[in-house]
Amino acid sequence: MAFELPQLPYAYDALSPYMSAETLEFHHDKHHKAYVDTGNKLASEAGMGDLSVEEVIKKSYGTHQTLFNNAGQHFNHIHFWNWMKKDGGGTKLPGKLQSAIDSDLGGYDKFKSDFIAAGTTQFGSGWAWLSVKDGKLEISKTPNGENPLVHGADPILGVDVWEHSYYIDYRNARPKYLEAFIDNLINWDYVLERYEAATK
Repeated sequence: MAFELPQLPYAYDALSPYMSAETLEFHHDKHHKAYVDTGNKLASEAGMGDLSVEEVIKKSYGTHQTLFNNAGQHFNHIHFWNWMKKDGGGTKLPGKLQSAIDSDLGGYDKFKSDFIAAGTTQFGSGWAWLSVKDGKLEISKTPNGENPLVHGADPILGVDVWEHSYYIDYRNARPKYLEAFIDNLINWDYVLERYEAATK
């Protein structure tokens, strides 16, 4: 099935001042669109045009790096837009998610600190993740367009630390961007939806 650029689930200015309309316009309309267009072309040429994005990611991992990068970034961004919402973030998590973070990660404050550390220490471009692996939550980081799907885990929250995700708004202050993401942008209801799907 062909990759398609999804509509943003909010207006371009909805996440301001934590993520500007200018950032979203460039990030969604230019960068994500390029991953979709290039991914479709490469998937078709590789005989994977009828596969889901998840199948393309797993099949191209270690065998077709350019296709893997674009398919990975398409998957990552489909969810990234939904992992944010206006008036999001904060410490009021759905009960089931809070319990899992308490038991698997040592509580919200430790989760926040470790998640920011993962994103801050990812050298160059990449992502920081909260995933379910073997029924437990774990925090990780990956380079470029890679994601936890190829490491036997189901990502339930991810943050983009490519510079195009934050440089217009935060310049080189990546930790400040990550803190704003956690405190003001995370859509915990979507994280819960992903968590329930990964643990059923």
